[in-house]
Amino acid sequence: MSERILPLLFRGRAATTSGPAAAKRTGRPAKLTVDAVVDRAIAHADADGLDAVTMARLAADLGAGTMTLYSYVPSRDDLIDLMVDEVSARRALPGPGDPRPGAWRDQVLLYAERTRAMYAEHVWLAQISQIRPPPGPGMLAEREYVLSTVAGLGLPPARVNTAAVTIQTFVVSAARGEAENELLRRASGQTTEQWWQDRSRLWEDYFDVERHPTMNDVWLAGGFTDEQEDPYAYGLGLILDGITRG
Repeated sequence: MSERILPLLFRGRAATTSGPAAAKRTGRPAKLTVDAVVDRAIAHADADGLDAVTMARLAADLGAGTMTLYSYVPSRDDLIDLMVDEVSARRALPGPGDPRPGAWRDQVLLYAERTRAMYAEHVWLAQISQIRPPPGPGMLAEREYVLSTVAGLGLPPARVNTAAVTIQTFVVSAARGEAENELLRRASGQTTEQWWQDRSRLWEDYFDVERHPTMNDVWLAGGFTDEQEDPYAYGLGLILDGITRG
């Protein structure tokens, strides 16, 4: 990811410091906009998967030449960065002064619900690394919101950031897992439950009780039943309890 992506990520917003500005177009008004290109790319990914997002297909769909499209978005990698930040921003997490739930736990739950909904709507996000996210408005809004949910708990500043990162890591990991599960279902035509059923011989013919005694004990005690507590809700609850205790 090069620095050239920044003016595109922050299109429509003036830079806060002096620096290179996005080139202004001259001549006749442009028929396309970066927003239109990004929106159509997101629609393609939602309908047909991330591999369906190509500059040639987008150009044809938008009634433009492929090289013309590159004058709006320099590369497919840049386009994907713009797509990721756009859907991130669409969560519309409350900013400073915006209405939000009163209790801090409810604020975290709002973030968690909208993040899981984002991954459910845009399952292709599970195919994209989040280690180096696009440094745009969507990323900044997420960091600001999650930090603000824990900033009033009286934690040391460094612990505030650690708590926020812990929440984000857990929520995003769970959401990505759910999206990956859906991607696998679409690719294979099988649910994960069906996939395990097809491998039931593992337990009947290959599972060694002596090598896995704890698994066997938990199984016999009913620990692997469908009625068990939701691991996601349980885990998030434990994290929030731990943050509260400081």
